Amino acid sequence: MPVVAPHIVSDVMTAPAVAVGRDALFKEIARTLSERRVSAVPVVSGEGRVVGVVSEADLLPKEEFRGRVPTRFERIRRRSDLTEVEGTTAGDVMNTPPVTVRPDDTLARAARLMAVHHVKRLPVVDEADRLRGVVSRGDLLKVFLRPDEDIEEEVRRTVVSYLFPRSAHAIHVSVRDGIVTLRGPVHDTSLIWVAERLILGVEGVVGVESQLAGEESSPVRPCRGHFGRPAS
Repeated sequence: MPVVAPHIVSDVMTAPAVAVGRDALFKEIARTLSERRVSAVPVVSGEGRVVGVVSEADLLPKEEFRGRVPTRFERIRRRSDLTEVEGTTAGDVMNTPPVTVRPDDTLARAARLMAVHHVKRLPVVDEADRLRGVVSRGDLLKVFLRPDEDIEEEVRRTVVSYLFPRSAHAIHVSVRDGIVTLRGPVHDTSLIWVAERLILGVEGVVGVESQLAGEESSPVRPCRGHFGRPAS
């Protein structure tokens, strides 16, 4: 079967990436976030290695506790936030160790790290942990902007022609807004569910509507498969 490599982080990341040094002052960090319209920035050492990340959330406690004394409960439960209140540089308030990805990591791995660590952006680093770019949630969604025509061509080439070589010419493939629709006769109905799941793995596919049937039978009831829900 023809193998199509999945998109990787370097395909969608932003580079070069904005960053700050350990000694960057609080106001400089706030200004950078505002001017660049980002929610977080990597903190780098003199050698360009990523040593931490500073986000908007790390800066907010200073404003929250401005002009008031924390309660005893807050001193116990929000000790890290109160430490950030006293911080004046990126090194004081950054989150460390940083959660990072490599340029050749898959988008699925990047998305999983964002979900597990509850972050919106990840620094992209090389083997020496030097900053190469940044990937955001928005960047990961770029694959769903893939043209329907490109998706249709890949589905025909890598799924339909491979699984149903004898009847590929009779199978109609159409794609609209990322939803792939299949119609036509197939010689082996046991492969229909395999086709649906392979298509869901194609970059940019949102869902699958299968109306495939055996070559000697009448059309079957439409069957729809989407991410997170198996086809019925």
